[in-house]
Parts: sequence; structure tokens; C-alpha cells
Amino acid sequence: MADTIEEAVSRALEDAPTRNFRETVDLAINLRDLDLNDPNNRIDESIVLPSGTGQETRIVVFAEGETALRAEDVADEVFSGDELDELGDDTDEAKDLADATDFFVAQANMMQDVARNLGTVLGPRGKMPTPLQPDDDVVEVVNRMKNTVQVRSRDRRTFHTRVGAEDMTAEDIASNIDVIVRRLEANLEKGPLNIDRIFVKTTMGPAVEVPV
Repeated sequence: MADTIEEAVSRALEDAPTRNFRETVDLAINLRDLDLNDPNNRIDESIVLPSGTGQETRIVVFAEGETALRAEDVADEVFSGDELDELGDDTDEAKDLADATDFFVAQANMMQDVARNLGTVLGPRGKMPTPLQPDDDVVEVVNRMKNTVQVRSRDRRTFHTRVGAEDMTAEDIASNIDVIVRRLEANLEKGPLNIDRIFVKTTMGPAVEVPV
């Protein structure tokens, strides 16, 4: 096992076979001594990565007025209230949008309409929107989300999350991993004792154990 997180990332990058596409770098996390049938014990965290995700993050905003106009400069797509209602009438389109989108943001006063129209699609996928309060800057919120990953275990002891891309430096990827590990240790019932093993790998490369 590598002595440091950065060393583990370096090995994973070096051992990855050459591919004709840009691979992501992923973290596999194994938990122990947790009853994940109890939803209170499950991991469900939005974590901002200090070095970014290394990938495009698709963000959709539900907004109107000036907020919608500002959102158009930074979001991938913006839906008005009327467009939201139309989306709610087309289940297939709603599912396609949910599967293609990483994060949703909605003005707080539209959250009830989002729940009514899209709750059955977004809820099970863990993609209900982040509420945008009147004092929030939609540009700032969306730009922050572009560097955010959702770390979610559901009822599985082993789960994965993206921590970068193969053309990022090992140091930058390691800093992302460190933030995730620290968040997990802070939120797990027994802290680091609930973490069994962690591995880092490129999409098609071999896994390298990360010291924790």
C-alpha cells in the first residue's frame, strides 16, 4: 500500500493503460460496522472539491425573472415555471433530463412546483434541487456546484465517487481525496473506524489502495 494519498494517486495514474479517451479518476470506499439498512447511517454528502472534478458538470436551474437571466450565463439549461409544468407532463423527457444532469437548483418559491411535477423522478435519483434563497447569488451557487460531487452510499457498503481526471496532477487529485475522507470521518458514527478500505483508480485502470 502507498504511504500517502498522493503516492497512491501517482501509482494509479502511472499504472493506467493508455486509452483513446480522457479517463476519470474514481474513489471506491468500503465501509464497515454500519447498519446501512438504517437510512440514518447512510452517506449522502455534497462535497466541493478544492481542485475541481476535472469533468464537465451539468447543472439545470428552475428560475424566473432576473435570476433566470443570470442563470443562463452559467447553467446548462434554465426552465421557467411554465416549462416546468410542461416537463411534468412528459415523464420520458423528465427522466432523460434527470439522468443527464448532475445537479439541479431551484428558486425557493418554485420548490413546491418542482416536487409536484418532478418529485417522483428526481426523488428516487437523489437529485431534488438545491433551494436558491432570495439572497443567494445564482451565479455563485452554480459555479460552486461545478466543482461539487455527490458522495452517496445508499444501502451499499462499497460505493464510488469521482475525484478527478487523468490529466490532473496527483497532488490536485490527492487534495480532493483528502477533503472527501475528512468529511466521511467527521460524519460517520465511529469516524475512521467505520472506514474499511479505500481505493483510487482511473476508469479502466487497476485499483491502488489509499492510506487512511
